[in-house]
Amino acid sequence: MDIKRVAIDAVNEVIVMQVSHMDYKGQVQKRINEKMATATIKGFRKGQVPRSMVEKFYGPAIKMEEVNNVIQLALSRFIESEKLELLGSPLPKINDNFSWNDEDLTFEFEIGLTPEFSLNLDAKNDVIKYIVKADQKLIDEQITRIQKQFGTAIPQDVVAEDSDVSGTFTNEEKGINARATFGLTIFKDKKTGDSFIGKKVGDVVTLKTKGLFEDDHQLMDYLKVSHDDVHSLDVEVNFTIEAINGTNLAELNQELFDRLFGAGEVASIEELQAKIKEDAENQFALQADQKLMADVTNFLIESTKFDLPSDFLIKWLQTAGEKKLTEDEAKVEFEKSERGLRYQLIEGKAMAQHNVQISFEDLKAYTAKVIRAQMAQYGQMNPTDEDVDGIVARVLSNQDEVRRLSQQVVSEKLLEVFKEKTNAPTKEVTYQEFIAASYGE
Repeated sequence: MDIKRVAIDAVNEVIVMQVSHMDYKGQVQKRINEKMATATIKGFRKGQVPRSMVEKFYGPAIKMEEVNNVIQLALSRFIESEKLELLGSPLPKINDNFSWNDEDLTFEFEIGLTPEFSLNLDAKNDVIKYIVKADQKLIDEQITRIQKQFGTAIPQDVVAEDSDVSGTFTNEEKGINARATFGLTIFKDKKTGDSFIGKKVGDVVTLKTKGLFEDDHQLMDYLKVSHDDVHSLDVEVNFTIEAINGTNLAELNQELFDRLFGAGEVASIEELQAKIKEDAENQFALQADQKLMADVTNFLIESTKFDLPSDFLIKWLQTAGEKKLTEDEAKVEFEKSERGLRYQLIEGKAMAQHNVQISFEDLKAYTAKVIRAQMAQYGQMNPTDEDVDGIVARVLSNQDEVRRLSQQVVSEKLLEVFKEKTNAPTKEVTYQEFIAASYGE
């Protein structure tokens, strides 16, 4: 057998394989001999069919099977020996002049290669590392929410200035049907809040979405519309009042502090404010890290130039899945996945350049951290190591979970590399300023 690579360009090649009859003849003859004992052809008893007829009836199919076995084994060994890094799988080329009747056969396979490129994390960029601070207004609002949450609701007949109203926003045209509870101060314009005063259960208040809130993104929270819609949404919504409540605010005392954070963890209003500030900024730090990762990812995808074997991958996508795709469908699928593929290659390069590796101990430690955080959300603040280790073992027995968590560990480690290497300047902002920066406004 003769096998070689023929370069088309930097990311496309053809593997040409010359299969001699000596590469498959012995195995074909062995299979024919075995078939002699079991062959059944009309007019002959089982096992008494002449060899010539067995070869005529069964030989072509046996030859095709054995040749395919030969070429698949040779192809995989060749790819391994040449250390080829492929995108997709080899695709056989159609040869109109090919004939299975020939003794010596030629096969060609198109392949797409992983592109060679350099990755420069130190390149000039506009990435900013945000430090999000909880201002006093945010802290005060959170304390009021806590007092309302643990306070006593007082049903009211009509809406007053300090009432909380519950009900449903609707707009049939936009498919809006969202339940919400809020105080009258949430609106940008005080007149909008005042329009609720004096209303009763069952009354409907009609509101314009344009300029309804100080931040249009609040439409996502209250009307459950997508981010793509919030800035262009200029319709009327009806709010049907279903409940009206005043609240006796919970007293800020030790009993409330202990309910919130555990016995003795917080002992004064000043400590409560400090705790709320700390918890909020820890949460903001996670969101800031997510934005930093997204910004660096976008920067690397846009600034790292390399060619992909696009035409090959479109052809490969047509046959790769359970459902066969048309060429147009495969082009759409490729366009949707191209950005992710580019980042996947960049991620691999970054891991190799900076020796980012994941051990099983890394995976266990990360999984334990995630589990402890989840347990804390449900009030289990101090689980034993034995309890956590047992849950970790169960989680990591699931291969899907292992893959998901491994990718999160990779992202966490790469984030540390990106923080160090991209030299992003830091900028201290409020949460509202961070939200505005996150959405490019």
